[in-house]
Amino acid sequence: MLKKPFAFIKKDFLIESSYKLSFIFRLFGVLGTVLTYFFIDKLFGQRIVGHLQQFGVNYFSYVLLSMAFFSYIGVGLGSFSSRIRFEQMQGTLEALFLTPVKISTILFSLGLWNLLFATVDMAIYIALGIFLFKISFANVNILSTLVILFLTIISFSSLGILSASFIMVFKQGNPLGWIINSLEGLICGVYFPITIMPAWLQFLAKFFPITYAIRAVELAVYKGYTISQLTKEIGFLLLFSLLLLPLSLASFKFALKKARQQGSLVQY
Repeated sequence: MLKKPFAFIKKDFLIESSYKLSFIFRLFGVLGTVLTYFFIDKLFGQRIVGHLQQFGVNYFSYVLLSMAFFSYIGVGLGSFSSRIRFEQMQGTLEALFLTPVKISTILFSLGLWNLLFATVDMAIYIALGIFLFKISFANVNILSTLVILFLTIISFSSLGILSASFIMVFKQGNPLGWIINSLEGLICGVYFPITIMPAWLQFLAKFFPITYAIRAVELAVYKGYTISQLTKEIGFLLLFSLLLLPLSLASFKFALKKARQQGSLVQY
């Protein structure tokens, strides 16, 4: 069962390893992002301290964890559409879907390398937080954090597959990806707690899985909340996963069928 995904990982590793400076640029990219929010905290962090009392941390600790988490799970949203687009432009998409491999296996394998690579980003965020900025993660509840991470990856991967369905048919038109990328970071608690926003935006944020994921992971890591204490957030993440995963697979199969009928798999 793992032979085919490992073949995809090997292929992607060979491609990525041919770019020697990629990891160094990735490291400095993460460091630049972290430093940006470190100085924002110095300038404006005290203004929202009241909204952070439920998490028991300052603004910089809050945003570092949310950015690390968001960079990790955000791969699920962007990797599928970007990989499908890459295969289109390389002229290998049609050959890929002519292989005797299940569509679900192909989609899982396409996103697997990006997920593994995103683990490196997340590790860099956490390492910088611990060793450079002396942030404590001593209260982390590992079980709760893993459950949240698992359910969030499923939810975001499902959204990513839905996004890839648009790419399959329209090539460059991807309204779902644009809407989610434009809204989720702004209104769902990645850069600041949603409680600082107007009530109508807080209501809108409830329709995005990242809202529940960010709140849950902050409480699990900094306050040590157990699964029973995060029943609401985990319940919504489970609901999103159960609804979005079969919907996304069905939509991608429909998009693939339509592209085959139109003979557009080789077009980009």
